[in-house]
Amino acid sequence: MTVRPFVPWPDKRLRTPAEEVSEITDEVRAIWADMVETMDAMPGYGLAAVQIGVMQRLAVVDCSEERGKAVLLANPEVLHASAKLREHQEASPNLPGVSAVVSRPRAVTVRFLNENGEMEERDFVGLWATSVQHQIDHLNGKMYFDNLSKMKRDMLVRKARKLRS
Repeated sequence: MTVRPFVPWPDKRLRTPAEEVSEITDEVRAIWADMVETMDAMPGYGLAAVQIGVMQRLAVVDCSEERGKAVLLANPEVLHASAKLREHQEASPNLPGVSAVVSRPRAVTVRFLNENGEMEERDFVGLWATSVQHQIDHLNGKMYFDNLSKMKRDMLVRKARKLRS
């Protein structure tokens, strides 16, 4: 297992939808293992493969208190989202030093290929739901700040650029 470097924003890969995974192979399992290691080193609650330059629809999420309970997802898609929203401070290691409060559905039902190559549907609530939606956004070529108003997004990007220079 290896902690992998993050693709720095505004790398175009962060704006490119990831490719579907056709089957769960040892190579996919190795990428997931590196992703969990990288996520735990941040520390963070989730990671999408595109964030480390792997253009496959793979994500990991672990919002447990004790860690070690990562859910490994391939080709995740939201089937149902609650009408009730939840606000949470979100950030990304691809654009360090800035964060913003984002409103997302409080609960989602997600279908994905699990580590055994089986199609699974799982309900995620609270922080788990926020994190899985954040990762799916990444896999679709979106960043968390795309969910902000244009004014807030522009302010955040300006601040990030200032921090990097």
